[in-house]
Amino acid sequence: MRSMTGYGIGRAAGGGWEVSAELKTVNHRFLDLGMRFPRNIAFLEQTVRDVISRRIRRGHADVFLTVQRTDASAMEVRTDMALAGAYAAAAAEIAGAVGVDPLLTVRDLMGLEGVVTLSEREMDQETISDLCARALNEALDHLIGMREREGAHLKEDLRAHLAQTSELRDRILSRAPGVVTDYRARLGSKLEAMLTDGVDPQRLAQEVALMADRCAIDEELLRLESHLAQMNVFLEAEEEIGKKMDFLIQEMNREANTIGSKAADAEITSLVVDLKSEIEKMREQIQNVE
Repeated sequence: MRSMTGYGIGRAAGGGWEVSAELKTVNHRFLDLGMRFPRNIAFLEQTVRDVISRRIRRGHADVFLTVQRTDASAMEVRTDMALAGAYAAAAAEIAGAVGVDPLLTVRDLMGLEGVVTLSEREMDQETISDLCARALNEALDHLIGMREREGAHLKEDLRAHLAQTSELRDRILSRAPGVVTDYRARLGSKLEAMLTDGVDPQRLAQEVALMADRCAIDEELLRLESHLAQMNVFLEAEEEIGKKMDFLIQEMNREANTIGSKAADAEITSLVVDLKSEIEKMREQIQNVE
């Protein structure tokens, strides 16, 4: 089991370039990527999507990328000789006009705007894409490790809530038969107090049978037991199980609501309140399961 919360960084260098990748993930219904890198490396977007989608299935991921040159030879020095000649001619003209010798040196010329320019060679997109994939996979190694550690804590917490939910379900099951017995006794007492010629046993039996049918919660308890068993199976699964667990939690909550509405008994009502509280705690945790 994995959490959807994680963080990881990775770096890869080669061919005069270095790529750094940083990933941050939080819970989300599906895989949602937020790209955070300069426009000049926008060509890496598809590489990012392909690498990440192969290794994680759910969660919102913020992706930060930086690309830097590590090879100084990748820089090009360009000179504009025509402009340098124009500067020298202008200097000579000024010197002649004011009657002084021109003191313009080569260093002076190189420092003048536009004579010498330093520019970067074009990016090798294939090399950078390969480095990006390597950096991302390293970041994903760290991120997935964190998600798995967090998932282990989630598993233990869910296991405890499942055990408590199962105990509450068993207590409701043991109380359920007493509901009909208590109702029969209360109904008999009321009818005896109201009727002077005694209570018709057949009529009493019919009323009790109708009430027992309306308040029967055996099927709901059986389905709840099945859902709990399935949840325990999911805890040990290796594949993506967050969506399946979320669906089961909805079904468990539905059964709890039905039990609460059908069981006309104060003790069962109190147990259902506790049952729904446990289910809600699990629902909150499952929102962060991949």
